[in-house]
Amino acid sequence: MRFDPENVGFGRHETFALRYSWLPKGFQALQDNPEIFSSEDATVVLGVGKNMVNAIRYWLLASQLIELNEGRGYQPTPVGEALFGKKGYDPYLEDEATIWLIHWLIVTNPQQATAWYWFFNEFHKPDFVSQEVATSLYDFVSQRKLKTAATTVKNDASIVLRMYARSRGNGRTPIEEALDSPLALLNLITQSPGGRSYTSRPSEREGLPIGILGYALADLFRNLELNELPIEDLMYSKEGIASPGAVFRLTENALITKLEKLMHEMPGVFEIRESAGIHQCYLLEKVDPAVFIRFHYSSETQEVAA
Repeated sequence: MRFDPENVGFGRHETFALRYSWLPKGFQALQDNPEIFSSEDATVVLGVGKNMVNAIRYWLLASQLIELNEGRGYQPTPVGEALFGKKGYDPYLEDEATIWLIHWLIVTNPQQATAWYWFFNEFHKPDFVSQEVATSLYDFVSQRKLKTAATTVKNDASIVLRMYARSRGNGRTPIEEALDSPLALLNLITQSPGGRSYTSRPSEREGLPIGILGYALADLFRNLELNELPIEDLMYSKEGIASPGAVFRLTENALITKLEKLMHEMPGVFEIRESAGIHQCYLLEKVDPAVFIRFHYSSETQEVAA
């Protein structure tokens, strides 16, 4: 979760943006064969070309749904199992909450997806054109002396926009990729009608479930090994650490409102108090972030049953 200039990842996606079916398809293939991504029949099983096999593996790693199992290929992570496992909550990626969670998991993984971490935590222009994103990302890379080629940086900047912005039919983005990226549903980046400029601004994000925000908060506290954080640190990224407010593009009012609702629905986990004039969020007891995944999907199941 913490940005480390010694451990970064650029250009590992084989120039392919994440597509809708790739995560469930790749995860389920891995369950059947832990060595699927090095198998000769991977292209047949997954129904894609060799470069796309590598891209599927990359996006599963970037999304923290799988991890390297030394000597035995790859294995599911607990969050991957919870979402896409044989008894997973959303094996076919049908719940928008899963997409919000995947977004959090990618953007808080700077080791695998540095450009994605950078865009949502370090790039602060609300209105911009694609060239500004590429230039700013290259400046970020240069200032921190990160070892990667300028063309790779440019490609990553382009794919960030391609994955999150719905196509406006400008003819430059392959239509199948524009339609197939699940992250575009979140409207975290919008493209102008002419396709020449973009916007990424904080808003109320009514579609962001409180259970997913709860997961993000618990994940943040666990990784930082803290039990209190100023609300400001939950809103704005500092010292190379992702923040929920920035990652989900929330206004401060929206963050507080969702936090209050979360505290009401799941009492005894988080609390907001004022200390020395600073509003702080406290973690009252150590909690596995998976609790919030269960909370969301169990609530969804009960609502559907009702």
